[in-house]
Amino acid sequence: MITKRIIPCLDVKDGRVVKGVNFAGLADVSSPVELAAYYSQNGADELVFYDITASAEGRGLFTDILRQVASTIFIPLTVGGGINTLDDFDRVLKCGADKVSVNSGAIRNPELVRAAAQKYGSQCVVLSADIKRVDGEFRVFAKGGREDTGMEAIGWIKRCVEMGAGEVVVNSIDTDGVKRGFDIEMLRAVCDAVNVPVIASGGAGCMGDFVDLFRAIPDIDAGLAASVFHFGEIAIPDLKQELKNHNIIVRV
Repeated sequence: MITKRIIPCLDVKDGRVVKGVNFAGLADVSSPVELAAYYSQNGADELVFYDITASAEGRGLFTDILRQVASTIFIPLTVGGGINTLDDFDRVLKCGADKVSVNSGAIRNPELVRAAAQKYGSQCVVLSADIKRVDGEFRVFAKGGREDTGMEAIGWIKRCVEMGAGEVVVNSIDTDGVKRGFDIEMLRAVCDAVNVPVIASGGAGCMGDFVDLFRAIPDIDAGLAASVFHFGEIAIPDLKQELKNHNIIVRV
């Protein structure tokens, strides 16, 4: 069994980390630089940094804060928000990102995935998919979960992986911030469809939810969460010990 990764997510708006429920009702949490340093020192395997309103506001990502975060941490950093061109990839990588997450930019121009994979390598290209059930179908949403694209999600993810995406973050809008567990049905469907690492996002409320995730879907690579880590409800060292107690392999 592969080593499972635990990944905190910093949703950044106007230079501050925020968190909402079902992608709405955002509340201020902390400084991204301070929070990133804390996670780097306290057992996180990677860190995800999303400038969550860059796409909706039609602007580039905040690179000044990103540079500060990248210079503060010693774990891999994935960055997303407002990634629409190869120049955006280049800019974010030069600020210290290890991987670049693309969502709305790929929806507008799917060839961006192929071009980025060819230029920087598939390991650098992360597809972030915001998915919600609509009339019994998994549907892709754009602009931070604000806009229904009408596209069926599993086929979209398969297409992007075929074009070169080396990793997929599956964000379940239905379970985001609700803290009742990961969206096992949705995540299993994605894992069955692709052969690249899949990261589960949306719904973690307690350590048992991570145990349930890795037991239910042995092929899933990582669990990502925000509020349970930000508000101290789960300490990552405690979570990793709990996972070890259930014979789930983690890095300690």
